[in-house]
Amino acid sequence: MGHTAEAATDSSTDDPLLDRFRVLPAANIGDAMDRMGLLHSSIQSIWPGGTLVGTAFTVWTRAGDNKVIHEALALARPGDVLVINGQGDESRALIGELIGARAKVNGIVGFVLDGVARDADMLMGMEMPVFARGVTPAGPFKHGPGFLGQTIAVGGVAVAAGDYIIGDADGVAVVPRAVADQVATAAEAVFARETERRAAILAELA
Repeated sequence: MGHTAEAATDSSTDDPLLDRFRVLPAANIGDAMDRMGLLHSSIQSIWPGGTLVGTAFTVWTRAGDNKVIHEALALARPGDVLVINGQGDESRALIGELIGARAKVNGIVGFVLDGVARDADMLMGMEMPVFARGVTPAGPFKHGPGFLGQTIAVGGVAVAAGDYIIGDADGVAVVPRAVADQVATAAEAVFARETERRAAILAELA
C-alpha cells in the first residue's frame, strides 16, 4: 500500500524566474536544453489557448484514482502546478471542474496530467489550465494509493518537486530547478535570435 508525504516546493509567486519563463515559448526552452525536458506530444492543453507557468508539486497516483490528488490540493502552495503521474491511463478522468475550482481558490496555477481530465468547458470557463493526454466523461476511483513530493515520470520526463513547468500551445517543458537560471538565460538568447530572424524574413517580404 502506498503512502503520502508532505512536499515542500519553495514556490513563490514573486520568483523572478517565473516572470522570465512566462514570456518564453516552451519550444525555445526546449531548444535551450538541447531538446531535453519536453513532455510527450500527446500531453496538450485540453482547451484552446491554455498556458501555464509555475513550480511543480508532484503527485504519483494509481491509474484512474484521484484520492491523493485531493490530498495534494490541501498541501500545494500558491504558484504551484500539480504535476501528476497517472500512469498514462486514459480510461478515467483524474480531475474535473470541482478539483479545478478548489485549485483556483488555493492559488494553484494549473495541472499537468499523464492521464486524462473531464469538464473541459468548465475548466476553460474558470481559466484553469490543464495539460493532459485527453478528456473523458468517466469519473475516477477514490481509493488510493499515492505519493506526494517524489520525483516522478510524466510524459517521458523526470519531474522533481520545485522544478519549473511551462505549458503553451506546443506542449509542456520541464526545467530542473538547479539549472533554471542558466536555462532561462539560454532560452532568452534563443528567443532573441529567432525574433531577429523573423524580422529579417518579414523585411524581405515587405
